Amino acid sequence: MHDLSDLLRPDAVLTGVAAPNKKMLLQLLGAAAAPVVGLTPRAIADRLAERERLGSTGFGGGVAIPHAKLEGLDQVTAFFVRMAQPIDFEAVDDLPVDLVFLLLSPSDAGADHLKALARVSRRLRDRTFLAKLRGAGSRDAVYALLATDETRDAA
Repeated sequence: MHDLSDLLRPDAVLTGVAAPNKKMLLQLLGAAAAPVVGLTPRAIADRLAERERLGSTGFGGGVAIPHAKLEGLDQVTAFFVRMAQPIDFEAVDDLPVDLVFLLLSPSDAGADHLKALARVSRRLRDRTFLAKLRGAGSRDAVYALLATDETRDAA
């Protein structure tokens, strides 16, 4: 299943986001997610930074999937950010990141968290799909791409 609409709401897609570095981006993600998930921006940003200290979630091709498990969440929730300018994210391929898919999960969501990560990473490894995300003209267009169950071979 390539459709990510069960994780991502239309209002959780942000485009043209500016952040000078990874730390500021994580703070921005915390601030964006806080009102949706009912946690403080700092709690989210701190947990994301904790996870990044274990190793960068920048997995290559200009994509990062920062993720964290947090007390107080009742479901896996996602946010997608298309950066105005790529930033250094210490990615595995050393390329700067411009597409960020944030995953926040309940602290006890072991299998659900891993399944969501696997689904997102599979979708975001498709170079043709990434080009479409980068070229989409609006938030709505980006969401439509992420929420469509399009196969890798589709034109």
